[in-house]
Amino acid sequence: MAKKAAPKTKAAARLSTQTDLSDNAIPEIAEALNGLVADNYALYTKTKNFHWHVSGPHFRDYHLLFDDQATEIFASVDDLAERVRKLGAKTVHSIGEIAKLQTIKDNNSDFVSPADMLVELMNDNKHIIGRMRAAHEIADKHEDVATASILENFIDQAEKRNWFLFEASRTGTDGGH
Repeated sequence: MAKKAAPKTKAAARLSTQTDLSDNAIPEIAEALNGLVADNYALYTKTKNFHWHVSGPHFRDYHLLFDDQATEIFASVDDLAERVRKLGAKTVHSIGEIAKLQTIKDNNSDFVSPADMLVELMNDNKHIIGRMRAAHEIADKHEDVATASILENFIDQAEKRNWFLFEASRTGTDGGH
């Protein structure tokens, strides 16, 4: 007895998330957030790289600091990408797409001193803070309070990371309190 062919099914419909944001708001917000997804993924990778390769007298402190920061950065990637999907837009699909969108420069050096790691991560976090503020302005322009709220929390987290990196980079002769 011959088997009947399975009935053909229609392809899944494109995600149609209901939002009251205008049609021109969604691509502009999604573009800004996808850039942040790429940059945060690149910063996560660099921070883990430094976590794996740090050495010297402050090894344990820096190793733990970089690991904590990498974990926080990685969590932001998911939240940002999910926000893009909630808007009904597409987010990044691959490492190749991340490489095209990222503005954080990779560090492929065989050796980076711990002091240089701290400075480089500080500069990268400052760069991400600036990009988040720009994305916040886009969200505000379109009255997207949900995206603005997410970004406000991530700006605060990045400023705290930057503060920790700065304080860890100080020497005993820098003064301070």
